[in-house]
Amino acid sequence: MSVFLKANWENIIMVNYEIDPEILLPYLPKGVSLDLFEGKAYVSLVGFMFKETKIFNIPIPWIGTFEEINLRFYVKREEGLIVKRGVVFVNETIPYRLVASIANLLYKEHYTVVPTKHLFSKYGQNQQLKFEWLLNKKWNSIFVETNQLAEEMQPNSFEQFIYRHYYGYTKVKENITEEYRLRHRTWKVYPVNRYVIDCDFSAMYGDAFAVLNQTKPMAVFVADGSSVKVEWKRNRLNFANERN
Repeated sequence: MSVFLKANWENIIMVNYEIDPEILLPYLPKGVSLDLFEGKAYVSLVGFMFKETKIFNIPIPWIGTFEEINLRFYVKREEGLIVKRGVVFVNETIPYRLVASIANLLYKEHYTVVPTKHLFSKYGQNQQLKFEWLLNKKWNSIFVETNQLAEEMQPNSFEQFIYRHYYGYTKVKENITEEYRLRHRTWKVYPVNRYVIDCDFSAMYGDAFAVLNQTKPMAVFVADGSSVKVEWKRNRLNFANERN
């Protein structure tokens, strides 16, 4: 099967918040349901590096490496005995308009464009990671300090739940959903020592998510990342003829 996009995803920070499921329902594509962990719904504020990006194995010159910040939540689709666990993006933010336009045009994604930057540093046995994005003349940011030695995720853990969603779902229309698959190796995680989150959720993602401005993260995880492949073919699910 043809690979549409290939890139290295590195230093993947997940800032995870418990959230009222009712807030997510307007963003929920048809045919999938919320995927809960121990009965609770979560959203993740994500920051990571997109590196060495290729479209149909053709490198993108000059703009193939960039920061991405997104807000996502977790869903599942059941096909008989098969459960496909995936994510829905409320918004994805990158610094390059061309890349965002292609994604929005081809796949009806929700990319926006703002200036971004990052900082990585190592000292002793620790490392510091920071992603920043400019919104309304103010730099928002995600900062974490971790150990440098990555560890395997614990089975059935919260971090495993957060990272092991290998499908993406997009709400194309009210009754039309697109499903696509991501392929990558199992990631390892860095133990987090401390973090600082400075994000205006209401300005970034709308008033529905303003509650996150006063919500403490349930957990913050950082994965090492790997090469990631996104398949060209998307499964278009049409529920127009289904009865409610």
